[in-house]
Amino acid sequence: MPDKFGVLFLGDVIGRTGRRAMDKFLPSLIKKYAPSMIVANGENAAGGSGITEEIGKELFLQVDVLTSGNHIWDKKEALPYLGREPRLIRPANYPAVNPGHSSYVFQHGDGVKAAVLNLQGRVFMEPLDCPFRRADEEVAALAAETPIIIVDIHAEATSEKQALGWYLDGRVSAVIGTHTHVPTADERILPKGTAYISDVGMVGGRNAVIGISKEQALQRFLTSRPQRFEPSRDGLFLSCVFVEIEPGTGKALSIKREVLAEDGHDE
Repeated sequence: MPDKFGVLFLGDVIGRTGRRAMDKFLPSLIKKYAPSMIVANGENAAGGSGITEEIGKELFLQVDVLTSGNHIWDKKEALPYLGREPRLIRPANYPAVNPGHSSYVFQHGDGVKAAVLNLQGRVFMEPLDCPFRRADEEVAALAAETPIIIVDIHAEATSEKQALGWYLDGRVSAVIGTHTHVPTADERILPKGTAYISDVGMVGGRNAVIGISKEQALQRFLTSRPQRFEPSRDGLFLSCVFVEIEPGTGKALSIKREVLAEDGHDE
């Protein structure tokens, strides 16, 4: 068994520009960190809202697991794909009647297994089942397969994400926040060995408003009228974290935040 298991976790991929940012920056990150597993949140990969089977297959050429969140349901044609593709997971605390899986156990070539679990917050979001209680059930089941457990908490409120980090400290390897698209600077190892960050950020257009065309976003704020939002194509941006984990115990050894960016219109 190797002495370390490395997880590269990318922020929410926003539309075509996000996929191009992956093409641009991911090879250098792989060369730098040599990750054992790559995870990305893919719920905004199709036109900035939802995912399709075609785009999912494209992303799986570069990543091992795709997490999601509230926008996973935006492309109705993707629902059958969600049911068929176990590597594309959705939040566990949605009603069980929905298609898809809430976790995935990845097996590396050296035999080490790592689980990825998806949860969604409730503060300022849909009134779903309690993510804390659902985490108890899911983590207990996954721990029977592997001590390495990565949790994507897709939530709006930083307080809810931090609370879940403390709640799961020592029971999972990492609690990584997604959804707000802005990388936070609070990465740390909690006292019992869980890596934590409130939000890993996004992969998309750099000169944007959370990945959306800044002109369209400005019109929404200036007029208070609904706007049709499109992903920005202005510049490239990729934010991620790299977490090193001790395979035998599942405890995090380190967490490093990384941001790569390039100005210029992305054609």
